[in-house]
Amino acid sequence: MNEPRSPGEDAPEVDLTQLDGDFADAPVEEKKEFEPVPDGKYQVNVEKVEITTAKTSGNPMLKWTLKILAPSYRGRLLWRNNVMATRENIKWLKNDLHVCGLDLQKLSDLPANLERLLDVKLEVTKRTKGDNENVYFNRRIVLDEGAGAEGEAHGGAAKDDIPF
Repeated sequence: MNEPRSPGEDAPEVDLTQLDGDFADAPVEEKKEFEPVPDGKYQVNVEKVEITTAKTSGNPMLKWTLKILAPSYRGRLLWRNNVMATRENIKWLKNDLHVCGLDLQKLSDLPANLERLLDVKLEVTKRTKGDNENVYFNRRIVLDEGAGAEGEAHGGAAKDDIPF
């Protein structure tokens, strides 16, 4: 088994001089600025969720990364942060977890259950007020059996949309 080596430690020399011309001629693309995702309703997938601390206050926070599936801006990301500092914050967090199908007895059980929040499909509303962007969880979307990625992307019928 090969042991990892630190840079320069018996590593064979790689001659990059032959690529200097291509490197010098390669254009540098300026950072692409994306227009913000407009306010509205979106179908999203929970891509990542982590417990961290808020930069300004140091309070614990649940940070959500949501990938848009439909109706437009597919593939773009939205974020939601649940700061855990006040009773009101905890109420919002408990509601968000409930919408995602995660009902806990104690908040301290959250770290062991984060994985259950991944790949949950939601309908969310994004609203901007001044400089603040907020994402609100409306409802969970449960796809019909057999509705794969195509059904998702085109807003496949959700079980809670069926009238009976």
